Amino acid sequence: MNDFLELVKKLKSVDDAIELLARQIELSDRIRDALDFAIAAHEGQTRKSGEPYVIHPILVAAITASISNDETMVISALLHDVVEDTPHSIEEIGERFGHDVRHIVEGLTKIVEIRDEKLVPSDSKEKLITSALTFRKMLIASIEDVRVLIIKLCDRLHNMLTLDALPPAKQLRISEETLVVYAPIAHRLGISRIKNLLEDLSFRYIYPEDYRTIDEYIKANHQSLHIRLNSFIGKVKNTLCMYGFHRDDFEVIGRVKHYYSIYLKMHRKGIGIDEVLDLLAVRVIVKQPIECYKALGALHLEFTPLISRFKDYIALPKDNGYQTIHTTLFDDENIVEAQIRTERMHHLAEYGIAAHWKYKEGGESGDQEVKLEWLKSLPYQDDSIEEFYELAKNDLYSEDIVVFSPKGDYFTLPKDSVALDFAYAVHSEIGDRATAAIINKERASLLTILKNGDIVRIVTQEEPILHCSWVDTVKTSKAKEGIRSKCRARIREVNEMAGFNILATLFDRSVGEIRRILEEADALNGIDRVPTQLDVLREKIHRISKAAKIREVRKWEVFRRGYKKPFLKEVDHLSFYVNKPLERVEFDFCCHPKVGDDIVAFYKENRAIIHHKLCRKAYEQIKAGEPMLFVQWRGSNLGRYRLIVALQNQKGVLAKLLTKLSQIGLNIISIELGIHRSDSAEYCQIEVESEGPDKKEIAQVISRQFRLVEITALNDAYNHK
Repeated sequence: MNDFLELVKKLKSVDDAIELLARQIELSDRIRDALDFAIAAHEGQTRKSGEPYVIHPILVAAITASISNDETMVISALLHDVVEDTPHSIEEIGERFGHDVRHIVEGLTKIVEIRDEKLVPSDSKEKLITSALTFRKMLIASIEDVRVLIIKLCDRLHNMLTLDALPPAKQLRISEETLVVYAPIAHRLGISRIKNLLEDLSFRYIYPEDYRTIDEYIKANHQSLHIRLNSFIGKVKNTLCMYGFHRDDFEVIGRVKHYYSIYLKMHRKGIGIDEVLDLLAVRVIVKQPIECYKALGALHLEFTPLISRFKDYIALPKDNGYQTIHTTLFDDENIVEAQIRTERMHHLAEYGIAAHWKYKEGGESGDQEVKLEWLKSLPYQDDSIEEFYELAKNDLYSEDIVVFSPKGDYFTLPKDSVALDFAYAVHSEIGDRATAAIINKERASLLTILKNGDIVRIVTQEEPILHCSWVDTVKTSKAKEGIRSKCRARIREVNEMAGFNILATLFDRSVGEIRRILEEADALNGIDRVPTQLDVLREKIHRISKAAKIREVRKWEVFRRGYKKPFLKEVDHLSFYVNKPLERVEFDFCCHPKVGDDIVAFYKENRAIIHHKLCRKAYEQIKAGEPMLFVQWRGSNLGRYRLIVALQNQKGVLAKLLTKLSQIGLNIISIELGIHRSDSAEYCQIEVESEGPDKKEIAQVISRQFRLVEITALNDAYNHK
């Protein structure tokens, strides 16, 4: 395919583009009609590089044909920009080319591209929002016909191949969007050819120095790498023949891994490219599934396998239908990854869901339905675009593990998933009511990280349980959304009850009386914002004062005129708005709220007693209508972060890290040392508070001197707004 794409990149004439298309698929009368229509529609339009615009849809159609062989998809690719960029209507497309083409072109048109001139700067905070918005539009437009996504991926691939014509800032922005939006979708659809290409093309523009380092190393060591690869391929062939395979019964393909996967391995382990041991990989392609296991046995008998890297995706296919046995083998001083699959599995691995059209299996198979379940179950209507993207990308683009129920049902989960992820994967109600897990017949916490092959049973109770503080620990979108939806509902309920309680305390009246006054004044709307928004509290006080004609007590005059300094009481990190004596503040031991957490304040004997807003004890007190005060953290922009830093085994390295944190104004809340992750390195986990530097600034400063593995914002983890 590389030679094909090099040709795609170089073509500059319409005739040459049509000739390339004709090599991929027979130009039927319908395709020729679509070609003529597209050429006429785009007459006079040019690309940024100066060539006729119609070359782009023709080459997108050629790329689509190379992976699909489906006439309807090729025609739709030819016409994909007609409705958006020319006067022709979708109705006209439907009348001339039929319902299916209209349906696909309409879906492609709905994915309103973020045009070059609208692209925000690479370092802008709008970047995530725009990427997530494109991401959601793509998925929603594709939910009824996945062919929309396949063509869109081919469209983006051609754009990336011709990105040199754009200014550097736009190259960077489009590449970033490609890496976070398009490549994950190609991965989830199982189209590894396009996924790898999109990653490498994006990688070149986003991290040019890292790309150059890898490229120079691979080119400088090209001969030795291929000598090693060919030597290993020869050994594999001889081994298979020795164990009963005929040379015509199998094929062995070798490759050097693609650049972005090498970069990720270097980044995860903090090593240079010369330290990456498994740069090489081979694929063994056999006739029948049972022969995959025979080949596996032969390789494991001849070479020492690295068992921790063994995965059987034939017995336990991935959700997108991917089936292959993965094993890693020691060969002298080399480590080589071997993938074993049948020819049909190979086609599916290369072309993913597009293989159903390329190999004439049709688009109505049960396999396609299975593959689209993840798409249909994503929370499209979530209020927060950023939150939707965060949830979706966790499911789209992660390494997988497989765990089992006691009955033998298997569930594919992202790597580092915890038992609570498994509970939600079984059923949302199981997740809501989970109290503990039994992992391999031993009782364990719901936050226990699961390993490949674990057998898990979930212990539940009758009533749902709030696991709000665990939302950053679970990995799957189903678990995150399940936790958040329950916690958001509880917070709304708590805020509404607390709103009445705060007003009742201020006015020295019962909750029932305050509710009646607000109902009669038609002022109940927004009561749930009283505990968190000072202007709403002020407005409710005004409405109650006016409705109840409270004039006899002088203290209410201040509420009609607005808040004044005497009613602002500041204690430590907290601000209270009171009309009563407040002598001291206490934090209840039951929930240990930290700075920045959502909190409530109860008023008792001239004291404010602080609870976490999601504390069970506080919930019961709020329901009982106990007196409450309006409370806020002073300096509400205080940020809380969790840092995971790789520590070298050097004297004084921890002291240097803590000194650096102090120098940039971070307050250390907790430190956990001696954390071991999958690569056996030593890690330090630190929780900090920051009044100044934000997440990006902290990451930049720490990374200059230390290897920062991860930084996570902990603020408002229960609500994530």
